[in-house]
Amino acid sequence: MEPAKTFEDLIVWQKAHQFVLNIYTYTQKFPREEVYALTSQFRRAAISIPTNIAEGFKERGLRDKARFLNIAQGSLEECKYYIVLSRDLNYGDNMQLKLLGEEVSRVLDSYYNTIVKSSNRFLSILLSILPF
Repeated sequence: MEPAKTFEDLIVWQKAHQFVLNIYTYTQKFPREEVYALTSQFRRAAISIPTNIAEGFKERGLRDKARFLNIAQGSLEECKYYIVLSRDLNYGDNMQLKLLGEEVSRVLDSYYNTIVKSSNRFLSILLSILPF
């Protein structure tokens, strides 16, 4: 598999972007009084997921890359709460959104773990060739 050239090539970003588009569609049906409350918060948290994946894409250091991915994970958890809240407020069926959020979470965790493992392998190789 060829390495990603841009953040748009990342499956995790593609899934997160689709999640945002679905949230926009879902929140369009919210009551008007939620425009500056739940709708705005929900959308901001959702947008933060692919945004932080994109920001972390070009980061060279593991610490910086991991920080951006952790922020994306936190924003996803925030969205999961908004899904529960909007369901409990009877703002419409959101099972598809919940399932997509869980899928994004799995792919994001996998991406994060792959980056950490590859960094650990590199560090292991580097330590094995350095004279001490």
